[in-house]
Amino acid sequence: MLFTSYEFLGFLAALFLLYYVLPKRCQWILLLAGSYGFYFAARPAFLLYILATTVTTWFAACRIGDNLTRQRAYLKEHTAELDREAKKAYKKGEEGIRRRWMAVCLLVNLGILAVVKYTNFAISNVNGLLSLFGGEELPLANLILPLGISFYTFQAVGYLIDVYRGTVPAERNLPRFALFISFFPQLIQGPISRYGDLSRTLYKPHDFDGRQVCFGLQRMLWGYFKKLVVADRVLAAVVTIVGEPDVYQGAYILAGMVFYTLQLYADFTGGIDMTIGIAQVLGITVQENFIRPYFSKSLKEYWRRWHVSMSSWFRDYLFYPVSTSKVMQKVTRLAKARLGEKAGRRLPVYLSMFVVWFATGVWHGASWNFIVWGLANWVVLMVSEELEPLYAKFHQRYAVRGKRWYRLFQVGRLFLLVCILNLFDCYPSLSLTFGAFASIFTAGNWQVLWDGSLLALGLSALDYGILAAGVALMLLVSLSQRSGSVREKIAKRPYALRFALWYGLFLIVLLMGIYGVGYDASQFIYNQF
Repeated sequence: MLFTSYEFLGFLAALFLLYYVLPKRCQWILLLAGSYGFYFAARPAFLLYILATTVTTWFAACRIGDNLTRQRAYLKEHTAELDREAKKAYKKGEEGIRRRWMAVCLLVNLGILAVVKYTNFAISNVNGLLSLFGGEELPLANLILPLGISFYTFQAVGYLIDVYRGTVPAERNLPRFALFISFFPQLIQGPISRYGDLSRTLYKPHDFDGRQVCFGLQRMLWGYFKKLVVADRVLAAVVTIVGEPDVYQGAYILAGMVFYTLQLYADFTGGIDMTIGIAQVLGITVQENFIRPYFSKSLKEYWRRWHVSMSSWFRDYLFYPVSTSKVMQKVTRLAKARLGEKAGRRLPVYLSMFVVWFATGVWHGASWNFIVWGLANWVVLMVSEELEPLYAKFHQRYAVRGKRWYRLFQVGRLFLLVCILNLFDCYPSLSLTFGAFASIFTAGNWQVLWDGSLLALGLSALDYGILAAGVALMLLVSLSQRSGSVREKIAKRPYALRFALWYGLFLIVLLMGIYGVGYDASQFIYNQF
């Protein structure tokens, strides 16, 4: 039941109606039932996985929370009779108990994710080694990959670590916690919500608020525009170019990587718009996941703006623990002694970033392409960091930093870099990816960009016109967002203008969306995660 299917629209209509008709104390229960119904409709067997993650995480978090409560009570009761060393020893022992609960739960849930998502990848690599020595290849496992398992697993892991750290209390109500893990709008592609943020509005009773409902529906409509009018339209050209790598090389690759970057942006941000809009109709606040990423001037800034919930998750739950670990502290001391103070400070940070970007690549997909994509991001970020002194000297000599043309150059440079990195997401192997990129400089077929050859990629001149208009509209909206919410601005206009704008957008989606006989929109790119 995809967001763009007719079944989902019917499901939403019924849910919205019941949500505001039922007693408010039943609203979160309805959401839980709807979320599990949504997941059941995808595939009944998927429920076993999400239930396993939910129950094990809830149980472990409750044990950790109970331990923290007992520790505080014990220290309060015996504060006068315990000296500093005794308190320290007691805390250390209790923390060890909590750490064991957390470790077991993480092992179970990350183990489930690893088995279903990476078993065949591991077998394929083992088979590659066996083939070198003439060994018999192992059969691939017949495993199903549950919908959104990476998203809800990371959400559960983040919650468990927050409880362990004492930053959020353990949720004692299992059904309420089950709703946090399974809340259906974010199951397909996030964002990866934090319990402390989502729980503020997820369980509260909500009165019908016409303004917020309208804003939510408008946000959903904007997401449908991005997905159906832009992303699914340009998909035809991407599939054609990537599907025949021996035919489409050179300038076709240059066009293809731009097309794919456009598709990925419209697809992913469109899905997040739908998620946030659905939640807003229900009175629930879900965090923004994109902050105009293609206005960034560097890759570092880009990753602060793109898929914000994922980037912050890896920062808070992987980078900080790794960079402050005892192992990394030893590396720091050794590096300072052997390489000097400056290198000693930087090396541990770079090693920690290596771990983060390797994990980010693995999280995105079970293939070497995604691993190399993650490490390529790491290389660019680390090289940029090392070149920072040269950048500073350049800007001291040439006063170009604040000039508009230079900012546009930086934005264009970043966009081209992201397009190149996205090639790893397009092709199924590293050899095809590097071969496609190399052909840009060797094929010498630049004329296909203007001689009409692009019209043979599955897109007509009208399609290109609609795409150009769609991109221009998305750019206009992004520019306007810099000074505040576009919906808020439109809401201040006369009713006739508001109606014309939103009804016009609805007609555009209805008339210019990519439909056909038995139509079901192509899956969101991030469904695989």
